[in-house]
Amino acid sequence: MRALLGALGALGATALVAVMGAGPAAAADGDGDGDENFTIEDPRITESSGLAASRQHPGIYWTHNDQDSGTYLYAVDSGTGKTVARITLKGVGQQRDVEAIAIGPDNQIYVGDIGDNDGVTWPYVWIYRLPEPKKLVDQTVRATQYVVKYSDGSRDAESMIVHPKTGRVYIIDKNEDGGHLYEGPAKLSSKGTNLFKPTTAVDLWATDAAFSPDGRQLAVRGYFGGIWYDWNGGDLKRGGRISVPIGQGESVSYSADGTKLMLGSEGAGSEVEAQDAPGDQDSDSASGSGGSAQGDGDGGSDNRNVKVGALAVAVVAAVVFGFRRLLRRG
Repeated sequence: MRALLGALGALGATALVAVMGAGPAAAADGDGDGDENFTIEDPRITESSGLAASRQHPGIYWTHNDQDSGTYLYAVDSGTGKTVARITLKGVGQQRDVEAIAIGPDNQIYVGDIGDNDGVTWPYVWIYRLPEPKKLVDQTVRATQYVVKYSDGSRDAESMIVHPKTGRVYIIDKNEDGGHLYEGPAKLSSKGTNLFKPTTAVDLWATDAAFSPDGRQLAVRGYFGGIWYDWNGGDLKRGGRISVPIGQGESVSYSADGTKLMLGSEGAGSEVEAQDAPGDQDSDSASGSGGSAQGDGDGGSDNRNVKVGALAVAVVAAVVFGFRRLLRRG
């Protein structure tokens, strides 16, 4: 989303904090291990829309703006919140709406230019792939560009994941009523169109997703809650809820060691909150602080939280859609 949209989201988040009595978690100084809260300090990063933990550079997280003056990736040191390298991608076209980033086998970075920021029905979207630099300095890296189409027509999406073992790429479309997991071909081709097909439902208005480092779990987040699944060979088995910080939540990543789930948001000086990775604790318990959970519809306070969240989604959506024309570029 653009800067104005981020501001509107922040206003909505402020109202939600007043209603729900909870605020975003305070950032803590990280120690460089990549499993603590941190704040993104780079003033150039105003719309952090994806997050991926580096495996060869401990404590480093890759992020990007959803729209930028060029196609850039930023390596952020979680110990300080400062950018240690900006990577310029070459060999790709003019970006449209970059929404996701993931790291696959062999330290390959995948970037999903898969969004639909202006309500345009793109006939195709793009995925870029590049090797993660071994040295973290500002540099230009050639990327491979892949053309992607969906088997059932155009989709808006903000979630792209790469299985850490097989390297297969998946996309989850963004739909208020819940989306679907789309499976790409076993190996992407740079010489033709890569067809992605829906395989199973995802019960969330998804803004990002991430595989655990061992590929056994999938975490999907939205604005007001999240769900984790057992990957189960791609036949998703719902595990439980994920609590998310209040705000315009656009990103999620597991820490490199898989012990933490890192939840980020848009906006200048945005915070990334660390919480225990799901799966080993009671799946019905909310982990982390200052968030609202996406409920299972099992009554009580969970239902009340879901109703508040649904109302908040509707309010934010109305504001966003009402101002969409103002956000479009001339």
